Amino acid sequence: MKISKIKELLNADILCGEELAEGEVNSACGCDMMSDVLAFVKDQAVLLTGLCNPQVVRTAMMMDMRCIVFVRGKKPTEDVVDLAANAGIVIMTTDERMYVACGLLYTNGLLGGECTQWQEK
Repeated sequence: MKISKIKELLNADILCGEELAEGEVNSACGCDMMSDVLAFVKDQAVLLTGLCNPQVVRTAMMMDMRCIVFVRGKKPTEDVVDLAANAGIVIMTTDERMYVACGLLYTNGLLGGECTQWQEK
């Protein structure tokens, strides 16, 4: 799915990285606990979160994510946006709640990807 399609589906505003909006992503993760993102998530290209601090961008950088969507109308501070811009990560904000935003993306074909530690052995 193109990042521009995510913007359209979520009626989101792009705060940085608009020049990257035609890039493709294949999976997404909705989470407010960055430790869970680091521990359990693999191959996620989009992070949906309501947490607005620089740690979100740093986590996305470590996980090679291409896009962060802040849900519930959250607006990150300028330092968070600048950090993402310097890392080449698209930042968006949407008024949708996380559950609805994830549902919209999932029902339109953006899957969750593989989860590393929840698989049965």
